[in-house]
Amino acid sequence: MALGPAARGPGPGLHRVSSVQRRPGREGRSSAHRPGAGPPPKPAAPLPPRAAAPPPAPRRTLACLFRVGGATGPSGGRGLLTPPPGVGVACGPCAPAMLGTRRACGGAWLLRAARGPEPGRSASGARGQGWLQPTGYDTGVKVYNSLTRRKDPLIVSRADAASWYSCGPTVYDHAHLGHACSYVRFDIIRRILSRVFGCTVVMVMGITDVDDKIIRRANEIRNLCLVSPRVRCPPWPPWKRSARSRDAGVAVGAMSVSPASLARLYEEDFKQDMAALKVLPPTAYLRVTEHVPHIVAFIERLIANGHAYCTAKGNVYFDLQSRGDRYGKLVGVAPGPVGEPVDSDKRHTSDFALWKAAKPQEPFWGSPWGDGRPGWHIECSTIASLVFGSQLDIHSGGVDLAFPHHENEIAQCEAFHQCPQWGNYFLHSGHLHVKGGGEKMSKSLKNYVTIKDFLRSTSPDVFRLFCLRSSYRSAIDYSEGALLEARSLLRATAAFVEDARAYLRGQLAGGPIQEDVLWERLGRTKAAVQAALADDFDTVRAVDAVMDLVHHGNRQLKAASEEPRGPRSPAVLGAIVASVEQFFETVGISLAERQCVPGAGSPAALHSLVEELVRFRLKVRQFALASGEAPGEARRQRLLERQPLLEACDALRRDLAVHGISIKDRSSSSTWELLDPRTEDPKPRS
Repeated sequence: MALGPAARGPGPGLHRVSSVQRRPGREGRSSAHRPGAGPPPKPAAPLPPRAAAPPPAPRRTLACLFRVGGATGPSGGRGLLTPPPGVGVACGPCAPAMLGTRRACGGAWLLRAARGPEPGRSASGARGQGWLQPTGYDTGVKVYNSLTRRKDPLIVSRADAASWYSCGPTVYDHAHLGHACSYVRFDIIRRILSRVFGCTVVMVMGITDVDDKIIRRANEIRNLCLVSPRVRCPPWPPWKRSARSRDAGVAVGAMSVSPASLARLYEEDFKQDMAALKVLPPTAYLRVTEHVPHIVAFIERLIANGHAYCTAKGNVYFDLQSRGDRYGKLVGVAPGPVGEPVDSDKRHTSDFALWKAAKPQEPFWGSPWGDGRPGWHIECSTIASLVFGSQLDIHSGGVDLAFPHHENEIAQCEAFHQCPQWGNYFLHSGHLHVKGGGEKMSKSLKNYVTIKDFLRSTSPDVFRLFCLRSSYRSAIDYSEGALLEARSLLRATAAFVEDARAYLRGQLAGGPIQEDVLWERLGRTKAAVQAALADDFDTVRAVDAVMDLVHHGNRQLKAASEEPRGPRSPAVLGAIVASVEQFFETVGISLAERQCVPGAGSPAALHSLVEELVRFRLKVRQFALASGEAPGEARRQRLLERQPLLEACDALRRDLAVHGISIKDRSSSSTWELLDPRTEDPKPRS
């Protein structure tokens, strides 16, 4: 079995950074600090640069090579992430040394070997503020690049491994529809890149699991449990109580609701929400707390390169003035002076924190500058560099992250890698606005709807179509009217597909259709969809083209059903159904989930049961309608006697519709489909 470079130790001139750098006089103290242990001692002055003599490389095992994030895998369970053959992945103790290189180390970083050598890049002109157009695989897409404020050809390093970093959530609460809108939109783009333009995406998402908001939320829950022992702490899973605290009448939520446990719970909740929305999981989730040693090493390199400084309080800041006029690639200008606390230890008000000195009752890690924890911006820079090195194809996030977060990421990474351009394309999604208020949906404004609450009444397919009907870059108004319109379009499309299938099976009576018209319309639709998706993923035009095709198909079916029986033309309708279904499958919407009902234990068995029930009902209905050769009066009498059977068939159809089973009676047959009730138009209440 061939092993990547991670198995062979560092290259010449590299030194290894331990997970905790200790200062003189700190021997014997653990780097892990539990909340409540009191404030840490005042940090000493920062250490001078260390000598380059590397210590001997520790022996690695295969379990070490293929483990990501220590003992717990990035998915939150105990699984190991298996990379492609020949790619080594450094574990926590091994990987810090990988950040000591000026360029990305080879197989030591996740999936790095699959991407091949970094291609050269050529200048694209002054309009893009010095943007360097990459060379590599031209996807055929022109994408709006926030770096240049224009549509640029999307060129990735490799067609089989395009690198994409996505800013993940800060896990301190339930995700809401504003988050859902951004992640669903980028999921649609990822699917289009892969399934339409043949580009395999390697996506990494960072999970911020240590942050001021997480600490504050954990303290709120802890204090609530302490003040009112009878108040239940968050119900999923039940918070434990110790025997000691039960005896004292104090909720042990106070002891067990740590920022780390709170973050794990909401991280898993976020992943469940994404799965419910049919968002494809990234290639890997990487937690901040499992990569603090890498962050420390990243900051050390920034200090060594003259772009960061440590203060007497143990804080580390990025020196924004060290970037000169290279700061502001996304926003165009450097930030102006902002209000700072009187005790601020920054050199300049615009500098931002890389490392925050520890405070009482907060989690912290050891570092050369004293105990503390990472700043927000450095987390994503480190994780993205750990995986993809000094060149990133695509970086995505909400438009509110462009400044300061993404701007600071660019500054950090280009200072660390000493490169003129780290990220090639920055994609930003528009906000989800609350209809009428003109304000974005957010937790801080307390105007949000959680994903779980939303999906109780609306299907993920309806929400996905709702997102498709606007540009991913534009703001979108959340309203019942817009959701109803998306629901109506989805039902109309599904009804057309079902009717076209009935025509193919001979269950829908009718004559021939205008094949030449439909073939020509189908060809034009395919070309229009391809062109729209290649133009900055214009899903609005693509959906309109598909719905226009559905409209023409429906019109031909209606005309055919009004004519007497004759030669049939099923081939073109079959091609249209396949094309329509393929488009919606590409963007993550399924029109053919006939055998799937939410909560169904055995979909296949349910399908067979309904099939038999509908077949039996058809026989009863045909018997009730049959009059034989009886004369007029006898025929009327026979139909009158069998009227209760027809009424029973109609009642059964209505009763099954309540459970999401829709039966359509044709002239000589009956068809049925299972419907997700969340895709149906709400019935008026009496």
